[in-house]
Amino acid sequence: MNKHPLAAHEAPPERDRWLQQFRTVRATTLALTDGLSAEDQCVQSMPDASPAKWHLAHTTWFFEAVVLARAGGMVPLYDPDFHYLFNSYYEALGPRHPRPQRGLLTRPGLDAVHAYRRHVDAAVERLIVDSDDVLWADVQPLVLLGLHHEQQHQELLVTDALHLLSCHPLLPTWKPASAGLRLAEPETPMGWIDRPGGIVSIGRALSGADGPHDFAFDNETPAHPVLLQPYAIADRLVSCGDFLQFIEDGGYRRPEFWLSDGWAAVRAGGWQAPAYWLAPDDPRNRAGRGWQVFGLQGVRPLDPAAPASQLSFYEAAAYAEWAGARLPTEHEWEAAFDAPGVRQMQGAGWQWTRSSYDPYPGFRPLPGVAAEYNGKFMVGQLVLRGGSVATPEGHTRPTSRNFFPPAARWQFTGLRLAKDATP
Repeated sequence: MNKHPLAAHEAPPERDRWLQQFRTVRATTLALTDGLSAEDQCVQSMPDASPAKWHLAHTTWFFEAVVLARAGGMVPLYDPDFHYLFNSYYEALGPRHPRPQRGLLTRPGLDAVHAYRRHVDAAVERLIVDSDDVLWADVQPLVLLGLHHEQQHQELLVTDALHLLSCHPLLPTWKPASAGLRLAEPETPMGWIDRPGGIVSIGRALSGADGPHDFAFDNETPAHPVLLQPYAIADRLVSCGDFLQFIEDGGYRRPEFWLSDGWAAVRAGGWQAPAYWLAPDDPRNRAGRGWQVFGLQGVRPLDPAAPASQLSFYEAAAYAEWAGARLPTEHEWEAAFDAPGVRQMQGAGWQWTRSSYDPYPGFRPLPGVAAEYNGKFMVGQLVLRGGSVATPEGHTRPTSRNFFPPAARWQFTGLRLAKDATP
């Protein structure tokens, strides 16, 4: 095992922005683990989540196995075993440890994972600074993909660790109240913004990689025309206060609002409220009065103005049915992004749409190993738009497409209503 990191020289001006962005993204990931013990970072709370330590190692593996490997093996593998342990789903790169068993990886320890990160960081920095123009032109798109890949895992690290803490009987606080979360807007009645319909352009062209902020995932491409019928879209997200009315009206006991699979999920899971809500009579609600919500700052009183979150697609669709509305399609959502009066389009919560996660007309995956990044998951999932309190600033765009299966409810996922235009 090579334990001697490679130091990078001073970057030429045209590459300094890449070097600084790489350092910022990598440092941000480590900073997210503040407040988590080594034990917290090793445990896997369910098969769909991963330990924080695994996220730290996997994002490093991506830069080693995808970016540095493209540079012709300028740096030998840090440890061949890591190549097996921290591959996620890249079949072309060989076998991997089963996802549901990531929590059993007590070794390597957290300190060893940190050392792995430092080694690969130094090698990538050397690549950015010292590679000739031909090599840099070849690896630059992969460096860019690696940065955005890591930002995706930053959000997953937060949501996965929060799910882990939600399983603890004492529901511990992770982040202090001063952690800087984006706050709820003042509670206001929901309004409706009329949209004319017509032919609109959806999606965007692939990034030209002109800089570390010029980016689109392949699933956002290509730009293409879509015909929309006139519709109306809500000017804000459904709030906790709105959703509480649904609960108090028996929403989780009335099958007429639910899709068949959704009602089966309610019955099988015993759902009575969003995932992290605590009813007044819940034994974990130590306040002993009123609804409480568990989050990054521990258990706090339900804020009626805060966006409802930790909702599955089934719950979002049931609420929309109860409210006499529907979920927007992803095309309606994108077309309304810049409409005057529409609020909370980014940063307040991922928003379920009524669109299945399918390829756009003319979609082509990225070349090489990165072909496995998005296209292979385009079945059985629903599209979400926007971004949440856990999404890194600047990571999402109006064209960004997130996706999860309909029963997933551990992410910061909520909803915005839409309805057909009145004849």
